[in-house]
Amino acid sequence: MATYPLATLGPTITSAGISIPSFNDIYQSLIATFQSIYGSDVVVTADSQDGQWIANIATAINDCNNAAVACYNAFSPATSQGANLSSVVKINGIGRSVSSQSTVDVTIVGQAGATITNGIVTDGKQNQWALPASVVIPPGGSVTVTAKCQTQGAVALANGTSLQISTPTLGWQTATAADDATPGAPVETDAKLRSRQATSVAIPSLTVLAGIIGAVAGVSGVTRYAAYENDTNSTDSNTLPPHTISLVVEGGDSTAIANAIAAKKTPGGGTYGTTTVTVTDVYGIPHPINFYRPTTQAITVAVSLKALAGYSSVIGAAVQQAISDYVNSVAIGGGAAGAVEWDSCIAAAKGVAGGNTFKITALTLAGPGGAGTPDVPLAFNQSATCAPASVTLTVT
Repeated sequence: MATYPLATLGPTITSAGISIPSFNDIYQSLIATFQSIYGSDVVVTADSQDGQWIANIATAINDCNNAAVACYNAFSPATSQGANLSSVVKINGIGRSVSSQSTVDVTIVGQAGATITNGIVTDGKQNQWALPASVVIPPGGSVTVTAKCQTQGAVALANGTSLQISTPTLGWQTATAADDATPGAPVETDAKLRSRQATSVAIPSLTVLAGIIGAVAGVSGVTRYAAYENDTNSTDSNTLPPHTISLVVEGGDSTAIANAIAAKKTPGGGTYGTTTVTVTDVYGIPHPINFYRPTTQAITVAVSLKALAGYSSVIGAAVQQAISDYVNSVAIGGGAAGAVEWDSCIAAAKGVAGGNTFKITALTLAGPGGAGTPDVPLAFNQSATCAPASVTLTVT
């Protein structure tokens, strides 16, 4: 129990960090000081004039103390928030990802040497996708570049979709979606930025693969990623050839990702994947860098609930959102579990505010391959997606 008056009413900084007294401790300390001056019989109850004046002073001191704590915490990426966090992470060479449009890798085919300036392609829904400002078709006659949708939001585009050329250019023949589009994302949250900052500090690490992961994580627009390495003399279970690495990257510009990989990988080390970008080194030597774009797996969830006292449709909508958020947060390839997990969906549903107003009587996950048993497995290069509307509720 504290002894009043306190030795100090302000913040204290030690090797353990910063600490401040509680509002009540400040208030009681001021009362003790006041009574030591005017006598112990002075009236300082909460409804007295002196008591209210002391409470106002305690509030001002407490507000200043909390401001000091916020200022102290703003210098660490683990505790800073908002604009402060955006500023602190710059020391690691990264920045908060702003809201973005959907992006898709597009295979451009045409005559070697043809230059496409400010090219635009259109999908079947008349959404316009802008190519990089200048695209030069190489001697091989085709090149893969990243196009950005000019419509805000999560615009979908399927792998293999034939695109219409909206800016006809001499020598440019066709444009085809090389992967599923990566949906546009909202402004990056503090939690995701902290996670990416923690990964980015691996860039100067002694482990080459960790350094590559850190470099790729720092590429603007990258949302999810996974890395694999086969250091054996035979092809592994993920079809990686011997002595190669493979990254599966969602979001971000393909050229920027390839440059990040090329800058950190060891000489002679192979890369593997279905997306290929040629990077030219400082000596003018071209190096093909290969990686994967994740294959999207749409997940649907059927949930049966038994409503208890206090249940409402608002709580049901929160359950749908919570399950959707969990599925969309699952790592590429399913992480350690290798799957979208049935048990984690239940935990997400029960974790909503009002989770005690219903019981889950059944929950079934399903993917493109059918219902899970009970989990839905993901291949190493697959990512799970789920909209709240894909979570159906049956309430009894």
